[in-house]
Amino acid sequence: MHTSHLGRRAVLAGAAAAAALTTVPFLPGRVQAAESAATGYRWRNAVMGGTGFITGVLFHPSVRGLAYARTDIGGAYRWDDRTDRWIPLTDHLGWDDWNLLGVEAMAVDPAHPNRVYLALGTYTQPWAGNGAVLRSEDRGATWKRTDLTVQFGGNEDGRGCGERLLVDPRNCDTLWLGTRHDGLLKSTDRGATWKAVSFPARPSATGQGITLVVAAGRSVYAGWGDSDGTADHPNLYRTSDGRTWEPVPGQPTGTAAKVPVRAAYDRLTRELYVTYANAPGPNGQSDGSVHKLRTANGKWTEVTPVKPGGATSDGGTDSFGYGGVAVDARRPGTLVVSTNNRWAEIDTVFRSTDGGRTWMSLKDTAVLDVSETPYLNWGKDKPKFGWWIQAVGLDPFDSEHVVYGTGATLYGTRDLKRWAPQIRGLEEASVVALLSPPTGEAHLISGSRDIGVLYHERLTASPSRGMATNPVFGSAIALAQAAAKPSYVVRTGSGDQGNGAWSNDGGKTWEPFASQPAVAKDAPGPIVTNADGSVLLWSLAHWDGTVYPAHRSADNGATWAEVTSLPKGAVLVADPVDPARFYAYDTTAGTLYASTDSGLTFTARATGLSSGDAGFQLAAAPGRPGDLWLSAKANGLYRSTDGGASFTKVGSCRASHTLGFGKAAKGASYPAIYMAGGIEDFNAIYRSDDEAKTWLRINDDQHRWGWTGAAITGDPRVHGRVYLATNGRGVQYGEPV
Repeated sequence: MHTSHLGRRAVLAGAAAAAALTTVPFLPGRVQAAESAATGYRWRNAVMGGTGFITGVLFHPSVRGLAYARTDIGGAYRWDDRTDRWIPLTDHLGWDDWNLLGVEAMAVDPAHPNRVYLALGTYTQPWAGNGAVLRSEDRGATWKRTDLTVQFGGNEDGRGCGERLLVDPRNCDTLWLGTRHDGLLKSTDRGATWKAVSFPARPSATGQGITLVVAAGRSVYAGWGDSDGTADHPNLYRTSDGRTWEPVPGQPTGTAAKVPVRAAYDRLTRELYVTYANAPGPNGQSDGSVHKLRTANGKWTEVTPVKPGGATSDGGTDSFGYGGVAVDARRPGTLVVSTNNRWAEIDTVFRSTDGGRTWMSLKDTAVLDVSETPYLNWGKDKPKFGWWIQAVGLDPFDSEHVVYGTGATLYGTRDLKRWAPQIRGLEEASVVALLSPPTGEAHLISGSRDIGVLYHERLTASPSRGMATNPVFGSAIALAQAAAKPSYVVRTGSGDQGNGAWSNDGGKTWEPFASQPAVAKDAPGPIVTNADGSVLLWSLAHWDGTVYPAHRSADNGATWAEVTSLPKGAVLVADPVDPARFYAYDTTAGTLYASTDSGLTFTARATGLSSGDAGFQLAAAPGRPGDLWLSAKANGLYRSTDGGASFTKVGSCRASHTLGFGKAAKGASYPAIYMAGGIEDFNAIYRSDDEAKTWLRINDDQHRWGWTGAAITGDPRVHGRVYLATNGRGVQYGEPV
């Protein structure tokens, strides 16, 4: 599950709109001259091994070993069969295009193996911007882009539904694109321009619209997600001539067939298989079914493997919907379908070899090997088969090569029994916190919305300890380390057994706080610790933005007391040298507060600073008392060398979104500064070795990763190495080469 950096999910009921005809070439490495990157850095993922929702998998029907995957906030990937790795295809999208990292749909051209198309757009709210279509003639190595006047919901409900983008089976220059609020679009020039076409159904406020577009022979079928499941409101349409659409006669009705989720066509038997649910998913499904249509005579047959609603082993109700479906291109009547949102009995993939008359649950005989990605044990003895299974793929050249996506990984098998993550190279975590300890085994500890906290003994392998346990956090919020006692680390997040924990071995093992403020369960918020680890300050905030009074503990979390002199929601940082000093920035008033009594009381110091911007970050330079840096997003960067009594704007910086420190350059006395922000008129990643007098851009035009404003830190032991949190591409780390 993903919580974006915006943390908002509204539904926009948009009126029908024609797509824009603006075509923009988008070739990695060919951008405005002002954005030419500084050379000399190599960027890689700190390996986690997935940690995000795989919303679609697409094998190319005519090329062995060629496949594509899409994600809800982390872009698209191409499978490289020679190296057994996924290759990211959309890392070139920059800050201004952050909304395009959510992939609504993808399509390949069966007759032209090098062509691939992506429909991009993460949210449909007004603040999110419009969607775009990328098209490539070289398997995603370079792209051309068409901006649209419609929006997509790559991280909204229905994001796991079937591909809404299709190359027409009659003419490869023609493409179809289903939208959530604006009906059906059509292109007759391979995606360069688009226009709205007549479609029988009318959008509603649910935000689903067309859920799938699929070819069956020479006809095209489209699923409709805004139906109520009755015969008077069809949810499956087709066209045989590419001009007129009609409801498919005899289609199933009822709650279990309310939303057509995905569809796949068996060309050997001329049957179209459709999975249904009573909601688009991935959440909220409690009923569903599977049906097939014999296209030659229009006969429908229900082939549901197991009907939802039965009793669970603990006496509850086995509620779920159906999600993915894929057919075997080599064996007629052989297919796989997945359940979705089946929490009690755990989701599974069913396989049939007789057109759906009988089924076998592949989960029942599965042997899961997660040794390469131990976090998938979720702090328990063994992993589960999966959840949020809406993406299912079946290799057209290997009948026993099946893959399915989950909310955390992509599992694959070559013998229908042994399963392992097929995820190398695909990193999709939304990362919110980073630490690079000055000593110890790990150079990196990370916290993400998707996998809690990870202790990275190596940057090139998924952490052997898996996710931090005792307690397990499904979603991390903050990490903090005692500057003078780096063995002491604390973390906060969303967990069932507590929302805060401490470690005395640098983050290898953890203990929950003995107690926590009552509001912390629903509003955990960020935490800091002073230089010697003797005091904790916990700034409590709910996911919806509601803030609460900060709390203080001087006994390692055994007891907590409200700090009444500290404004609610203030951004906290500890002095890295003096254990008695804390600093807090009131973003509402634009005031810097300081404490000289270990956080018992705070008094105002500098006033009249930038305010009203929730993106403020406050950082303290390591080893230097009272040396503070305030990142004020579009308002720039400010520095105080007197403990917050006064601040001076850093003239070399136009915008600062997040800032961190690393080992000083050879011959330099001040730590290297790393920043995600703007020196010129665009946002990039920079390093300064001279206290922000000058900056060197260290990322390039092919490595931009959308929004990167959550966290950045240098390595205190390796000059030049920097760790960057992304909202959907995990932790990126760069090193000089």
